[in-house]
Amino acid sequence: MKKALIFQGGWDGHEPQLTSKRFAGMLEKNDYEVEIFDTLECLRDLDKLMELDLIVACWTGGQIDGALTRNVCKAVGYGVGLAGCHGGMCDSFRNDTEWQFMTGGQWVSHPGGDGVEYTVNIRRGSSPLIEGLEDFQVKSEHYYLHVDPAIEVLATTRFPLVNYYHASNKVIDMPVIWTKYWGCGRVFYNSLGHHDDVFVNSPNAAILMERGMLWAGEGKAYAKANGLSGDKYQNNAKMY
Repeated sequence: MKKALIFQGGWDGHEPQLTSKRFAGMLEKNDYEVEIFDTLECLRDLDKLMELDLIVACWTGGQIDGALTRNVCKAVGYGVGLAGCHGGMCDSFRNDTEWQFMTGGQWVSHPGGDGVEYTVNIRRGSSPLIEGLEDFQVKSEHYYLHVDPAIEVLATTRFPLVNYYHASNKVIDMPVIWTKYWGCGRVFYNSLGHHDDVFVNSPNAAILMERGMLWAGEGKAYAKANGLSGDKYQNNAKMY
């Protein structure tokens, strides 16, 4: 049985307890043993993290001890998957650039606030994770992110829809869902999830979240089966 750790907390407006419960249910039906923690101290024990297959982040804002970030970075670098949604992963720990480097992006705004109606455009052919899915509508926050150019984009949304300073620029397609690699580890992010009910009102959002977590959680086994090790990515230079 695979093992997953979910850490939940930060700003309550993102309903971390509800999303954590939902994600745990998705994983448990796929034969995962899941532990949920309400404190970042669960990231203190590197040896325990290295035993996992998947870490799921549900923590908006706040601050993190750099030692804990480095533990997650190393565990993921050696094959443990990392997944999360919305502010629970890409608006966590705004002052921690290493966290942003690993996750692939950082929230900067949601023009128009909550309740913006927009389309999520599936990028066909981008990944097996989007197979059989069509574009879908969402009514929620419309996330504007600064993103890593190395990410593999699975779905996008069009900006601008709401007038604000960004509207003086050209029309752009903002990544909504992406994957990336961190050493031997797989990283999955879904910017949907301001409230837990988006996964009910937009079923494709839930399908993508489940598929993404399972994909990320397969990285460790893949690395082992193919003789891959995080050792090759170690570097003693100052990175942050």
